[in-house]
Amino acid sequence: MQQFYIPTLTKEDKEFYFDKIESKHLSKVLRKKIGDGITIVNGVGYRFEATLTSVHDKQCTAVVNQCEKIASDPYHLHLFIAPTKSNDRMEWFVEKATEIGVHAITPIICQRSERKVVKQERLHKIAIAAMKQSLGAYLPVIQPSSDFFTALKQLEGKAFIAHCQDTKKMTLDSHVLAHQSISIFIGPEGDFSAEEIKAAADANVTAITLGTKRLRTETAGIIACHSVSQLYM
Repeated sequence: MQQFYIPTLTKEDKEFYFDKIESKHLSKVLRKKIGDGITIVNGVGYRFEATLTSVHDKQCTAVVNQCEKIASDPYHLHLFIAPTKSNDRMEWFVEKATEIGVHAITPIICQRSERKVVKQERLHKIAIAAMKQSLGAYLPVIQPSSDFFTALKQLEGKAFIAHCQDTKKMTLDSHVLAHQSISIFIGPEGDFSAEEIKAAADANVTAITLGTKRLRTETAGIIACHSVSQLYM
């Protein structure tokens, strides 16, 4: 099954059209024809089964046959992650985290960050492609990048921070199941600074370990996503 994404589609809509880019893809690449069935999601939990009523490289139209509300995850995971030095690695993280299950991603600029500029729109497009490919119905929100200390003031639910300092830490086990809203901070390759770790502790952010090995930023982010998703299965 192949999914398409139309964020403006609502459960009340009976007919809709594709933009020029998707229309060209439908007609020229996929060679869809009038009467062909297609599946669409709107990124907020609704999946639509529809039939193409016109096919043109400038605009394709379709009618909705069925609308289904897909159950949401029993948790909300917000990853605050330092941008990697390589854009490719950050993009890979967004792709895989979307496939596994993440609900919001905020790039955080830390004191030891190697990259301080993030292309939010590019990451948004990668998340859309990953949602479509993995047959997901919910699109994670890619938030604008934020200073680490500012992010600490905007937390909701239970927050955790994964750092490499030799301090008391807990594992992501059944403890998180008591919280539906979870935030996890993942630092840059050089780790969070001592000042940042103290600020997190002062903000009641719990230190966690993701294992005994030192991980790349994007690897730590993926392990955090997977660990939380597995706990709620």
